[in-house]
Amino acid sequence: MSGLIFPGLGQISLKHYKRGAVIMLTVIFSMAVVVVKAVQHALVILEKIELEGGIISMDAILNATTQASANLGSFTFNLFFLLIGVCWITGTVDAYRIGRRKDIEQRSPSHASNGHSC
Repeated sequence: MSGLIFPGLGQISLKHYKRGAVIMLTVIFSMAVVVVKAVQHALVILEKIELEGGIISMDAILNATTQASANLGSFTFNLFFLLIGVCWITGTVDAYRIGRRKDIEQRSPSHASNGHSC
């Protein structure tokens, strides 16, 4: 679930609520930062187009995008995108590891016989 739907959901379904919540909140916060930066970037591009006479053409959009990219803090944008990717991979691997451990515990003979020998 962590890998396919949303990071942290696998931990939640495996009853590791704190881990799942931390991963989910980190991804949600990072996505919010990325969206805010993208909107800021789009507004800067619109301003540049408006200053150039308001003519919307592919050349105007490309020029405004190139100029805005140089001025905007793309480091922050890239950092939070990377954080989302790291959380996604970490969440997937961690959920797999937790699930595998639970499967092994459920299959072990001592768990199945509850410690009673015949």
